[in-house]
Amino acid sequence: MIGIVDYGMGNLFSVSKALERLNADYFITSDKNKLLQADALILPGVGSFRDAMELLPAETIKEFAATGKPLLGICLGMQLLFESSEENGHTKGLGLLQGSVRRFPGKLNDSNSPYKVPHMGWNRLEFVQPSPLTENLVEDYVYFVHSYFVNAENSKVTIAKTNYYEEVAAVVGKDNIFGMQFHPEKSSKLGMALLGNFLKIASERNAVR
Repeated sequence: MIGIVDYGMGNLFSVSKALERLNADYFITSDKNKLLQADALILPGVGSFRDAMELLPAETIKEFAATGKPLLGICLGMQLLFESSEENGHTKGLGLLQGSVRRFPGKLNDSNSPYKVPHMGWNRLEFVQPSPLTENLVEDYVYFVHSYFVNAENSKVTIAKTNYYEEVAAVVGKDNIFGMQFHPEKSSKLGMALLGNFLKIASERNAVR
């Protein structure tokens, strides 16, 4: 059973509908005990990093991560997995993955040429290291909407990256902790396949417990 963390800042409807299309059993809750009983957790997120950390049941998420069961952060939910963000001033994250989150500068280095922020649209993923999350998948386009990003160059946990004037860590992972900066539930074939692989990771772990 997949638990979706409800803390008031996630796109719960689209994530739950994607799981339904994959025939996955799930529940949506903010209850600590129910979250800890899940076979895997999905941490969605839309909005401000600081606001999310104030609302998030952080200790419950950390306790779940320590069990070794799979945890997936989506969009802002991925950023929350890292150590900190500069959004609205320096804010500590969950610290489950090493790295920090910063804003797209909106202009090229040593140039007055601006570019659009937020990054919104379809970008191609480039797989940079093997992972069960991308197993048997082919690089393709996925859908992004974000103003802040994890610098792929500084992250040892990057599974796939993309480029939007900066290198962006698009899929991250270490041990049982995974994240996707884009919206897999809105990313057509590849997005659904990535979610399917996450469900497979959860199922396989549950089968050997």
